[in-house]
Amino acid sequence: MAQTYILVIDGKPQGPFSLEQLRDYHIKPGDFVKTPEMDDYKEAHEIAELRELLGFARPALLMQYFGSFDQRLLASVLDWFILFGVFILIAFVVVLLFIHDKETRIVASFTIMGIVPFAKIIYHIVMESSTKQATFGKQMLKIRVVDMQGDRITVGKAISRNLCKIFSVGTGFIGYLLAFFNKQQQCLHDMMAGTLVIKDRLF
Repeated sequence: MAQTYILVIDGKPQGPFSLEQLRDYHIKPGDFVKTPEMDDYKEAHEIAELRELLGFARPALLMQYFGSFDQRLLASVLDWFILFGVFILIAFVVVLLFIHDKETRIVASFTIMGIVPFAKIIYHIVMESSTKQATFGKQMLKIRVVDMQGDRITVGKAISRNLCKIFSVGTGFIGYLLAFFNKQQQCLHDMMAGTLVIKDRLF
């Protein structure tokens, strides 16, 4: 079935219109449109299909799109909380059901919890390169990871971004504070991997 769009005309949503009908309306790059699957309206030049059909230029990422340091920090805290909760539950079940020796239980519990930092790296890679483009913490804060053109990152770029966090941490966390000193609010690992953290614009 062909894609249809709702078009905002004189401040009122109208349609749905087919792509051919949109072309007849001579819509401009800044006109707001929305498909039935989209949660919110976007400017026409933000949608690849319309850019290709109508010859709009690719939009530059605007300042208000970038996720702030406090949003990213809170998202990270939420992700740690989620992962620790999952692994505490796993440790509890494994120790309770399969291990009966007290000393072995202690060793097993610490071993399972020691896996959390490595699991978090994998978790970030999988989630940030997925269609959601964000971990659960980032999703709660309405921010997501993209490449420098605003597109979904590949698995390879997600791996690069998360491994580069070693440098952000290794600088005494100064790499994270760099977000305060550049317009795109990139941390050191974002600069190295060529990624951005953006937030959805609210209309």
